[in-house]
Amino acid sequence: RRGKREEKMTTEKKEMEVVKGLDLERYMGRWYEIASFPSRFQPKNGADTRATYTLNPDGTVKVLNETWDGGKRGFIQGSAFKTDPKSDEAKFKVRFYVPPFLPIIPVTGDYWVLYIDPEYQHAVIGQPSRSYLWILSRTAHVEEETYKQLVEKAVEQGYDVSKLHKTAQSDTPPESDAAPDDTKGIWWLKSIFGK
Repeated sequence: RRGKREEKMTTEKKEMEVVKGLDLERYMGRWYEIASFPSRFQPKNGADTRATYTLNPDGTVKVLNETWDGGKRGFIQGSAFKTDPKSDEAKFKVRFYVPPFLPIIPVTGDYWVLYIDPEYQHAVIGQPSRSYLWILSRTAHVEEETYKQLVEKAVEQGYDVSKLHKTAQSDTPPESDAAPDDTKGIWWLKSIFGK
């Protein structure tokens, strides 16, 4: 019985493999959240969740996360940077500035690209704790077969994918400026960092 427990410990400690040599310019732009591990802080009806990445001249990345709930747009902005600039591994830190607090407090979390397809159309994002997982796509909908393959990538990295929850996406994604802003969007932070 003890041997079994030791075996489980070693599988849990296996470090996740991340993408090497990520082409940051190709990775920029809009990604739709196809599925994620839901957070108890996240609005249950949050839909059309997406992330937009823009490369800054200094090599950092501007991050805009958006979701819609009851016709209101919740969003938070931040920046991402490579954890180790000398490494070719796609391990990033994302820093969000929390507007409701004064002085503004930056909150930082991990963003590891675990998989990207050769065409840069689908991505699987995780964190070393395996508490968070995101499946992203350039389109708001993906084929079921593609989705299964992406989930399989997460399984290979030691994730319990039974916690995955598909994100509702409309056929016509909303425009950022077409909805009133939800200023109580602290859930983004809590959802990302488990605070």
